[in-house]
Amino acid sequence: MRKAEVTRNTLETQIAVAINIDGTGVSQFNTGLPFLDHMLDQVARHGMMDIAVTAKGDLHIDAHHTVEDIGITLGQAFTKALGDKKGINRYGHAYVPLDEALSRVVLDCSGRPGLEFSCEFTRAAIGEFDVDLFHEFFQGFVNHANVTLHIDNLKGNNSHHQAETIFKAFGRALRMATTYDERMSGIMPSTKGSL
Repeated sequence: MRKAEVTRNTLETQIAVAINIDGTGVSQFNTGLPFLDHMLDQVARHGMMDIAVTAKGDLHIDAHHTVEDIGITLGQAFTKALGDKKGINRYGHAYVPLDEALSRVVLDCSGRPGLEFSCEFTRAAIGEFDVDLFHEFFQGFVNHANVTLHIDNLKGNNSHHQAETIFKAFGRALRMATTYDERMSGIMPSTKGSL
């Protein structure tokens, strides 16, 4: 089982993340941000990963630090749990629709952080959640998970649907990339010999 627990404490936030890449989609979230909890639940469920996140942040200011730091800590836990990457598919991709919305996520467990995020949300906020913070979450994640991540919302009129398709596709792409390929058993999925 590829598992990890990471705690990150700063003057702005206190975050604890536990992840089991080889889980069954069980999730437990207490971030103080219900819509983010809903999105992280999509990652766990569709990624078939067990994920628990507890966060206390300076939400009296705004949600920026909390969302970014959750992304950072989840990225750190993902890297720690993934281990040496031998035998994994390395690449993952998914298209996910939800009614009128459609998103594509493509990722590479490359060891090189990079984010291309293309989504024109139709509203500035979903409930009280600022949609600009999705970029901050994914930037924090890629910087510490050391993955290359391309996110494209291809269409959508409803911001909730846009966000949900992104997070579901992200979970499914993670699942594909981290799955073991029997033919690559014990082999590093890179001509360089390391990732």
